Amino acid sequence: MTQRTATALRYDDGQLSILDQRALPAERLWVAVESTEHLVQLIQSLAIRGAPLIGIAAVLYLAVLARKGEPAPALKIASQALRESRPTAVNLMNLLDRINPVLDQGAAEVEAMALALFDEDVQLCDKIAEAGLPLVKNGARILTHCNTGGLPTAGRGTALGIITRAQEAGLTPFVWVDETRPLWQGARLTAYELQQAGVAHRLQVDSAAASLFASGQVDLVLVGADRIAANGDTANKVGTLMLAVLARHYGVPFYVAAPWTTVDPACPGGHAIPIEERSAEEICQLGDRQLAPQGTTTYNPGFDVTPATLISGWVTDRGLITEAAAFHHS
Repeated sequence: MTQRTATALRYDDGQLSILDQRALPAERLWVAVESTEHLVQLIQSLAIRGAPLIGIAAVLYLAVLARKGEPAPALKIASQALRESRPTAVNLMNLLDRINPVLDQGAAEVEAMALALFDEDVQLCDKIAEAGLPLVKNGARILTHCNTGGLPTAGRGTALGIITRAQEAGLTPFVWVDETRPLWQGARLTAYELQQAGVAHRLQVDSAAASLFASGQVDLVLVGADRIAANGDTANKVGTLMLAVLARHYGVPFYVAAPWTTVDPACPGGHAIPIEERSAEEICQLGDRQLAPQGTTTYNPGFDVTPATLISGWVTDRGLITEAAAFHHS
């Protein structure tokens, strides 16, 4: 029997299930993936999220389809549909590009590649955590944005993985958790993961970050990434750019943590990164309650781009990188 289990994903002998992250922290709801269209909907609605994990989910579902006997042309159509489900997170495209060449080699080969990519992500997370550990001083006050732990990866996470590794090393980090609009991934998910890991933290509204910097209460900023361009410009959850500007003004180190699968050498710079526009309902409504007047138009990008000039370094599975030129040679 072939199995793989992550915090928010399970692959069990040809069946794929995901933990619905929209239901957290109130409920742990596991959902069986029923079709390619179903997985696309789960990805687009952020039931499953995180640049690494949506890529892992996509390749594992191709293994599901292969084991069901779907022919190679159908697998390639499914791969393309999954590729188009989220435009910003390049991990999805990178992992599909790696599995696509074996889609006509039979179910065993497709599954073996998908499982290898899962295992690789676990290892990448561990390498990122070790590479980032020297950045965390004893008792460091770290500000983070969005959610970058075990929920959006197959392993321990990226930026949050560094923090939990520091906790294990006895460095007692303290974390300022941005609530992270529009879907409160910091409030719902990062606070949840830090609580589970026993890491001291406080939740704050995103717009409170400036006052924390101004009062000298932030020692380090650690965030994740959905795409790193060839010049080091980095796309991450909207609000990240604001933190980078604040960090530069107040002299606080600002680091991005991401696996090399997040690097897109074909993308010349931030201007070429597609930025997903989210629905108006995410900020105009809270459940069934209308927050803004009916008909209000919105600007609701899912991501923003931080220029490489504002980034102190990138913590990757290849080590700590402090020169953006390194991405040209990936």
